[in-house]
Amino acid sequence: MSESLNILVVEDDDALRDALLITLEAAGHRVTAVDGGPAALVALAREAFSMVVSDLRMDPMDGLTLLGEIRSRLPGLPVLLMTAFGDVDKAVAAMRGGACDFMLKPFEPKTLIEQIARYAVPPPPADGVIAVDPKTRETLLLAARVAATDATVLLTGESGVGKEVFARYIHDQSARAGGPFVAINCAAIPDNLLEATLFGYEKGAFTGAQTAQAGKFEQANGGTLLLDEISEMPLGLQAKLLRVLQEREVERVGGKKPVALDIRVLATSNRDMAGEVRTGRFREDLFYRLNVFPLEIPALRQRPGDILPLARHCLARQAVAARRTARFAAATEARLMGYAWPGNVRELENVVHRALIMTGGESIEADSLPLAGAVAALAIPVVAVSAAVPCAAPSAPTLAESHASTGASANMKDLERQHILDTLAKVGGSRKKAVAMLGISERTLRYKLSQYREEGFFNDDEEA
Repeated sequence: MSESLNILVVEDDDALRDALLITLEAAGHRVTAVDGGPAALVALAREAFSMVVSDLRMDPMDGLTLLGEIRSRLPGLPVLLMTAFGDVDKAVAAMRGGACDFMLKPFEPKTLIEQIARYAVPPPPADGVIAVDPKTRETLLLAARVAATDATVLLTGESGVGKEVFARYIHDQSARAGGPFVAINCAAIPDNLLEATLFGYEKGAFTGAQTAQAGKFEQANGGTLLLDEISEMPLGLQAKLLRVLQEREVERVGGKKPVALDIRVLATSNRDMAGEVRTGRFREDLFYRLNVFPLEIPALRQRPGDILPLARHCLARQAVAARRTARFAAATEARLMGYAWPGNVRELENVVHRALIMTGGESIEADSLPLAGAVAALAIPVVAVSAAVPCAAPSAPTLAESHASTGASANMKDLERQHILDTLAKVGGSRKKAVAMLGISERTLRYKLSQYREEGFFNDDEEA
């Protein structure tokens, strides 16, 4: 591994600790060296490391105890133990406890460098991913480890947590990083178009198919395909998807010649996938095909250390787009930290954007944050929208991709949301009547209501 890594060395012998520091720094790595377990835990809480190299026999906290603490706090962080010959039994116990390996003293510097190259996880990228909270750093460590393989990953978590951000991170850290990253939102494409969008079609395959078109699978060849909100895919199409994943080849709609695929597949869902299988809404065989490596992305309220860094990141990006400077007042940051963020990162981005719009000066004050019911004050007057035009569910914005929305596009989204909610209220909460009036599928309506619920605009008790 040629890139620079951040290594934590834990050794109570001053001379050996200095020797390890010199060896690792000479190899191009960044090193933090501490004299025992308590100091190591402080360092781990302060910053992210790619690996821990620790002595086994230390006082007052020995290497086994430190290993247990690391496993409980950062279970994906590799720990390499150093031990004398007489402590081999303890080293074996440490391996059973989760250590990646152990080395017998004395050892050659080359051996240490090789072990680090073998086990250490790569550092997260500086752009696109905010990872300050230990939970987020642990999730990134797991993502980095699976990125080194070609395994299929199923990313789950609440709406708006940033599943696509982590999916892109896996792609960027993989051997396929030089290939395409193609994402498709399975909930945003009408059922009758999803198959052609995924698999492509030949000329004349259906009315309007005037030319042949490669599908998302072919477009992702040599790279990564992300199936976003896979749980929204119709059952009939799930069977065809399973065959493509098994055979690693795709046949266009109206075609007769299969196209070989060399892709990695990632999928996301904000639902309980095992529950979807139990209720018959998702094929069990496809679930196990996708769930080779499950990766759950924690909700924003579960990683509070990310709230302020994310908010500052969003404000800086949106202020640049608006060609102005802005900062949060101390009381504003306290209010941001005290909010539960049911809509997660997506809600945070929207709140920051609206606060920037509503603030004329440089300082964003606490009373400008549209939280806890204050959003209603920003509601845009209802304007009729033609129900004859289907409303496609937009792909969820991510930190890696999102940019400042224009006033026009924001207004259109607000108008669409208000029209859908007004229509639902007009028919007494009946979704069947609402989809008939709106001219959209029930699946699209369900997807949009889920978004509105996460953003605080819709509650289940509003339905009849």
